[in-house]
This record gives sequence, structure tokens and C-alpha cells, in this order.
Amino acid sequence: MNITKNIKKITMLLTVLMLVALATGCVSWSNTPLHVLRYDQPGQHEERRLIVFLRGMGGGNESFEKQGFVDEVLARGLAYDMAAPDVHIGYYMDRSMIQRLKEDVIDPAKAEGCRKIWLVGASMGGLGAILYLKEYPEDVAGVYLMAPFLGTQSILDEIDAAGGLSCWKPGALQDDDDWQRMLWTWLKTEVAGRPEKIVYLGYGTEDFYGKGALLLAPVLPPDRVYAIAGGHDYSTFKALWKMFLSGSAPLRVRDEP
Repeated sequence: MNITKNIKKITMLLTVLMLVALATGCVSWSNTPLHVLRYDQPGQHEERRLIVFLRGMGGGNESFEKQGFVDEVLARGLAYDMAAPDVHIGYYMDRSMIQRLKEDVIDPAKAEGCRKIWLVGASMGGLGAILYLKEYPEDVAGVYLMAPFLGTQSILDEIDAAGGLSCWKPGALQDDDDWQRMLWTWLKTEVAGRPEKIVYLGYGTEDFYGKGALLLAPVLPPDRVYAIAGGHDYSTFKALWKMFLSGSAPLRVRDEP
């Protein structure tokens, strides 16, 4: 129990540091271009499709290979190449995450003839995926958010107290750095009740970041939400990934441009 509490405290401290840096925009730990691990499959040159894995705050971009996410795609014979850019916390801190992802991963894939791109983000990577979808919806076929970090307790409590996202009145942004209110306002106006925005969500019911997922889930189509017993860890993420691949997700069944 003490270990669990300590992990939670450390994670929350790192979250606070990330948000402070996002607000001040004064820290730069990022490299240009992004370091990207590629898992290309032969025979995908004419009609390429791509899954882009976005890492969480802990671990690294190699985690998706080590934890078996790549093998799950290969085992199912899905016609997708895969990429895992090292979009670490530094890119969020200096606000270059979206630009680097577009210039170093998405645009080159499109230039090579990629027809369909999915963003798959875990934890902080889930935040990255939804932020990218907000800015460049035309670039991606859909996103899958696994246990996404969607803001601090204050904004989540505010939405919860209002009776959920559908009832929440966002109000005006407090300032140009009020990204959490901006994000949830966009989720309310552009994602809630808009099935053409292909957003899938998965989370563990014991996840200490789970409140954001619980607030987002009711405004998504029920068949796009996966909730399982589990916490904020790769074993839960892996189970959620397998559910997504084994369900009726567009990765498996759609082949249109």
C-alpha cells in the first residue's frame, strides 16, 4: 500500500511539473527531429496504413514493442505499419509535440502514400493523441486513448459537479494558457454526440487517473468504450489494446480510403 501511495505521489508531482512548464513555456528538453522506432511490414507500399504509438510519461517509446503491442498487430495479420516516436514530456513542456509529430511522422507517412493513420496513446500519450486530433483532424482516421491523462483534479471536479460533460458550462477561458478548459470545451462541442469523430477510449476501473475517462465515456458511442478491472499500468494497457484489436474496431474491418 505504501509503495502504491508513493508511486501515486510521484506521478502527481510530475504531472504538476508538466502543467507548470506548459503554462510558462520556458523549458525545452526536446530534440529535432523526433527519434522514431519503425515496424514496417513488407508488401504495404502501395496502400500503406500506419499505427502511431504515443508513449506515456514513464517508460519509453520502446515500451510498445517490449510489452507486446507490436506483436499483437503482427499476430492478427493486420495490414498496418507501426511507428513509435519518442514524444517524451519535453515535447509537451515546450509545446512542440503537435508540430514535431506532424512534421516528423504524419506528413512523411502521407508523402509515402499512407492512406490511413491511427494514433494510439497511453496515459500522457492519450492526451497527445486527442490534442493532435483537435488540431489536424484531417490527418488521422481515428484515435484510441488508453487511460488518457485529461487534466488535473480541479477541472475534472468542476465538470463532475455540473453533472457531467453534457451539462457542464465551460465559460470563458481564464487566459491563453487555460488548455484544460480549452480541451474539454472542444470535447464537449466537437466530440460529444459526433460519431464522425472516431475516438475510442479504454481504461481500468482502478486507475487513479480514471476520472477523466469516466467523464469522457458517456459522450462516446458505447461500442467505442472499453472498461476493465485494472490500474494505470502496462498490463492493463495491453489488455485494453487486445480488446480494441479483437473488437469491431475500424482497424480490423475497414478498407476504404
